[in-house]
Amino acid sequence: MTENLFGHNTNESTPPRAVLQTQRAKLLPVLESTKSLYKLWHEYHTTLPKIHRYSLGSKIDSLFIELIESLAVATFLSKDEKLPFVRIGIRKLDTLNILLLILFETKSLDTKKYITVSEKTNEIGKMLGGWHGQLIKQKDIKN
Repeated sequence: MTENLFGHNTNESTPPRAVLQTQRAKLLPVLESTKSLYKLWHEYHTTLPKIHRYSLGSKIDSLFIELIESLAVATFLSKDEKLPFVRIGIRKLDTLNILLLILFETKSLDTKKYITVSEKTNEIGKMLGGWHGQLIKQKDIKN
């Protein structure tokens, strides 16, 4: 055991309480998949050639963060307010796919990595499409 800044004895292998609470919180499957894909992208981003790492790579990184943000916001809104944020998420994902394709076509992202990322973005796209369709259906039923 060691003493932390506040003079409390801690076990270094035990994560802080906030980390444990975050791990227990359940995310929507689409948000969990997007988070997982971002972590994979983060590994790939560092291996991109310099010419694309700070241009396309950084833009893709930003789009991932914006996608996660729009999905997180939609998660906590009422059903009536979710639709615009889900649509934003779909647009961000479509843009991501195009930029990833450019990285692949310019040989900045190898075939194996491109296939791995593409399969995961397709899966996320299906989830978003399903969520979008469900929201549209609920909206139509109300009207």
